[in-house]
Amino acid sequence: MTTAFLLLSIGGFLLVLNALRPVRLNVLAVGSFFSGWITSELAPFHLVLHVIATIAFVAAGAAEGMAGTVAVVMAVLTAAGLVKLIVDANRVGAVVEAALRQGLGDDYGDRISPEFAELEDSTVPWRSLALPFRWKHRDVTRVRNIAYGPYGHRNKLDVYKPKTGAEGAPVLFQIHGGGWVVGDKREQAIPLMLHMARRGWVCVAANYRLSPRATFPDHLVDLKKALAWIRENVAEHGGDPDFVVVTGGSAGGHLTALVGLTQNDPQLQPGFEDVDTSVAAAVPYYGVYDFVNDFKIKVNEGRAKWFLTRTVMKTTREKDPDLWRLASPQALVSADDPPFFVIHGSNDTLVPVEEARRFVEKLRDVSASPVVYAELPGAQHAFDIFPSLRTGHVIRAVERFLDYVYSGHLSENVEVDS
Repeated sequence: MTTAFLLLSIGGFLLVLNALRPVRLNVLAVGSFFSGWITSELAPFHLVLHVIATIAFVAAGAAEGMAGTVAVVMAVLTAAGLVKLIVDANRVGAVVEAALRQGLGDDYGDRISPEFAELEDSTVPWRSLALPFRWKHRDVTRVRNIAYGPYGHRNKLDVYKPKTGAEGAPVLFQIHGGGWVVGDKREQAIPLMLHMARRGWVCVAANYRLSPRATFPDHLVDLKKALAWIRENVAEHGGDPDFVVVTGGSAGGHLTALVGLTQNDPQLQPGFEDVDTSVAAAVPYYGVYDFVNDFKIKVNEGRAKWFLTRTVMKTTREKDPDLWRLASPQALVSADDPPFFVIHGSNDTLVPVEEARRFVEKLRDVSASPVVYAELPGAQHAFDIFPSLRTGHVIRAVERFLDYVYSGHLSENVEVDS
């Protein structure tokens, strides 16, 4: 019994230590991500189970002797680490609010239409936190597997909308991640889409062709085609085809940035060149922004050489530099870009946070639109899949950013009409 207590205490301590200070070596990065991600985002659950298990072991006499004493010490340190993870997650509320003020101005709230401000919910979503694997809400209807292109399941999308109906509602276009090789529209950003659909938005989540079968820019072309579907059909679901924002995480963050930076580019719209594929704003989460490594981040060279070249691009940077730069968001920044809200975790072991920082610097230097950047303390890659404390704070910040952009859109239309 004492040995089991000691081993579990050591294991729990190492998991929490990795969540607080993740291992960033390439060979261990994926394992470090998975263990740190689950531990960080489900820290309240871990803490409850850890306390119950510790009390049970101590009551059974497993704390006796030197090994038992060491186990108790490790258990106390583990509990303290879990509390630290919870505190860090709750700090995100202040971090994202400061980011909004820096990017939009201290008075940005005054420029949000009062009707949207009244709908914003600043309360902690306790029900969602208690049920982190619940992927539906009674106030939201999902219409599944609508075809938008010829490539079977990879060209289907889902629509999330208020159960009570919508008319002329703003539209959120969600792009899933998965390293350009896996992933599905059913798996990511569900907390965000459920929240926005409850608020009256129409959300569209699309699949797209995946590598290695697909070669860039196939992924992006499909998403442009999904945007074309939105322009033509979203009104039937209560959405406004003239106001669409785009979001996504990881590879979806990369593609989100590209959708925002390549608006109406005819080479990426074969057969539908005249369709308007512009978006009103882009919100990439923990995205990849530099395929050509202009930022000189060491780990990105390995990503390009061993993965992107072989699996996604199917050619080298030397043979087709133009294609690689087309796939690199930081190389496409211009003064005409839409507003951006870039979100990244400080503990991301799959995509270095330095990449997001440099991308934001370039956006702010070049783009004439607002750029908001929130660097989340303690957050791993894919933190937002669960409706955690951290996710709740970020969703509310994204909500306020999008309300700000949408309020500006409505004000412009009123001025034009008058």
